[in-house]
Amino acid sequence: MPDPAPGTIQGDRPQPRLGRFVLIAGAVFALVLVAGTLLRLHARHLLHASTQAAAIPTVSIVHPGGMATDRLVLPGRLQAWYSAPVYARTNGYLRRWYVDIGEKVQEGQLLAEIDTPDVDQQLAAARAALATRTAQRDLAGITTRRWDRLNAQNAVSQQETDERRGNFAASEAMRHEAAADVERLQTLSGFKHIVAPFAGVVTSRATDIGALIAAGTAAAQPLFTVSDVVRLRLYVSVPQTYAARMQDGMVVAFTVPDYPGRTFQAHLIHSSDAVDPQSGAMLVQLVYDNGENLLKPGAYAQIAFTFPGTDPSRGTDLVRVPASSLLFRRNGTTVALMDSSHHVKIQPITIVTDFGTELAVTGLPPQSAVIDNPRDDLRDGDAVEPREPEHPHGA
Repeated sequence: MPDPAPGTIQGDRPQPRLGRFVLIAGAVFALVLVAGTLLRLHARHLLHASTQAAAIPTVSIVHPGGMATDRLVLPGRLQAWYSAPVYARTNGYLRRWYVDIGEKVQEGQLLAEIDTPDVDQQLAAARAALATRTAQRDLAGITTRRWDRLNAQNAVSQQETDERRGNFAASEAMRHEAAADVERLQTLSGFKHIVAPFAGVVTSRATDIGALIAAGTAAAQPLFTVSDVVRLRLYVSVPQTYAARMQDGMVVAFTVPDYPGRTFQAHLIHSSDAVDPQSGAMLVQLVYDNGENLLKPGAYAQIAFTFPGTDPSRGTDLVRVPASSLLFRRNGTTVALMDSSHHVKIQPITIVTDFGTELAVTGLPPQSAVIDNPRDDLRDGDAVEPREPEHPHGA
């Protein structure tokens, strides 16, 4: 084996391996450093994303309920088309009555007779007084004509003739007075016959044979009540909120307790066109055709008004939203909506009817996503995370 060249050292041969080891170690360190940096950046990104996600509020979404119809149920009372309490117009005692409650009568039919002895005596005296006044008038006329002839012959003075003419005129006037008194008592005597003012049904009788009749006193009561029940009036007080929706001719349904499960139809004919300041309601009159004589005047009824889901003053559709979805801002009443990109949009609305837990409003499309119980600090453009309820509002 030849000797190594001069100046050559055997221990220097492993240097290339050491260099490679250093390079590999450096590369591994660099990879570890880069990987650690990337992991820290990824963790920071995840932390930022989770922080932003935690900052986005989660909201409950409800959808407005459609209002194809709006139903209002109110109490009312049925009344006869005509109802007349029949009073006595003369004093006396009831001689006889001919009809009782529930009987049908015709116009002018005799209901009862009153025995009026006082009026009969007064009438007889008035007729006698009329006969006396007539005789006095006739005598004064004869005397006047006689004095006229004497005056024409200048047998009496003109003054005496004028006095006789005055006596005749006064006698004529007193006879007219006596005749008027007779006519008055004849009319009063005619009131002893109690007749029906129109065709109908006797709904009350408050007298009997022999009862004392005292007409024209504060304690006087009607002897009979006659009602026309072929048609019935139905009166109901409608809240001011619905006053603008009352239209003449509109048909409404109503029920009565004596016919459970059966619905009757009436139509509106008049309204008072004024709101009572004490009750805040407008009186409405309906009419029901009672040709079958099923319903009775004075009965209680429940009237159901059905209105289209449109605001009559604006012609816009009405929708229902929960009262808890309202936001009160400086520019008025609003609700918070969520758009397709999950951002908030503040929408002004107009409340038409307050149902308590729900409101009938305008200004919202039926497909809107309304935020229920919104936070007071929500603003336009805020991001939100929806949480749909199991049963959407209005479903």
